[in-house]
Amino acid sequence: MKSTPGHVVRTVEKPFEVIDHTADIGIVAYGTDIKQVFANAALGLFNLMADLDDFKEDVRRELELSAEDVEILLVEWLNELIYIFDVEHIIFKRFEIEELTSTQIKARCFGEKIKPRKHKLKREIKAATYHMLRISKEDGSYKVQVIFDI
Repeated sequence: MKSTPGHVVRTVEKPFEVIDHTADIGIVAYGTDIKQVFANAALGLFNLMADLDDFKEDVRRELELSAEDVEILLVEWLNELIYIFDVEHIIFKRFEIEELTSTQIKARCFGEKIKPRKHKLKREIKAATYHMLRISKEDGSYKVQVIFDI
């Protein structure tokens, strides 16, 4: 995240946490604004899949998505990242959300193509689901809960 003159970028204490769910797995992601919470949800997703410390940022992808509302947009965003992982075998570890409205997202994603001899995957994530999906704003911070199908 870049800060502009006169604009201090706040960070949250923890970007995400893992929550247990029967036969699935989920995260609760946190952010000081909606862009940061979308980025941290993506970070949480990939952290469930691999140890991100082992990955570089030598691959960059530009993504633009639109949806009917912010909840659908969040699920579409995460599922697009899962699709890129499934098809191109890329693990992303950093996300710059350029634009985000309740119906559109424009972002840059940075990561690395999986090298089987170098990288170990933790688990397969099939999809982000709408089950127990929540986006909330409390005390000026954002929180999202997402359950993933594994």
